[in-house]
Order: sequence, then C-alpha cells, then structure tokens
Amino acid sequence: MRRRPTAEAAGPEIDIPEIDIPEVLAEVTAAFRRYETALVSNDLATLNELFRDSPLTVRYGVNENLYGHQQISAFRGARSPVGLERTLQNTVITTYGRDFAVASTEFRLASAGARIGRQMQSWVRFPKGWRIVAAHVSLIDLPA
Repeated sequence: MRRRPTAEAAGPEIDIPEIDIPEVLAEVTAAFRRYETALVSNDLATLNELFRDSPLTVRYGVNENLYGHQQISAFRGARSPVGLERTLQNTVITTYGRDFAVASTEFRLASAGARIGRQMQSWVRFPKGWRIVAAHVSLIDLPA
C-alpha cells in the first residue's frame, strides 16, 4: 500500500485533524479488505452491510449512477457474479481524525482488456462500525 506524506508536508492549515492515527488506519484498512473480499466473492450480505443503509449513500459506477442504499443493493443483486476477480495496485487509505477516511485504489480486471479501473470510497465510522457513504468506480484506457 502506498503512503502519503504526513499532514506537516501538506503545509500549514488551521484545525487540521490528526491524519492516519495508527489504530484508526488499521480499522479502516481491515474494513477495506473485508469489502474487497466480499466484492470478489460476491458476498452480497457483507457488501450491503458495508454501504451505509441510507438514501443519502451514493455510488457512481462504470455505467450507472446509484442513489441510496436500495439502488446500490439492487444493482449488486442483479449483477453477474462471474469475472469479479481483480488485482489492486496503488492503494492509498488515509484517515482524518477518528471517524472519516478515504480509500483510493486502482484495479485490473481480466475482462477490462487494456483498461485500468479506479475506485474511491469515503468511509465514516458509525455506531455499527465503518461504512461507505460515497463511492466512485471508473475505467480508463491505459496510458500509451
């Protein structure tokens, strides 16, 4: 996993939260890995659990814009479970304070050919644990 420079390297800011508190980073990293395992094994129950059950949750996909947990869950249930295996690269997880994090990664799918995938997730800690409140998935052509 790639690491970003510390907050000090980003320049002076006012009221900046602690970035990458080790135990918080470990929690979010574990949640991210749990999500990835559920994604490639098509574990719908875990995927549905990890997305915040709210009409405010948003997921922009490669070919769809999904608003609210119901639309996200319906999309997952209708999607083919074939060909979900992927390889991650350039994963960066950054926590801001104790209750917010961003996970960014690139991925490669055998079915994507000469394209590379990108995924970003915003995670928030709720009483029931870390949940994704916003996500974006896209594919781009590999640089020449």
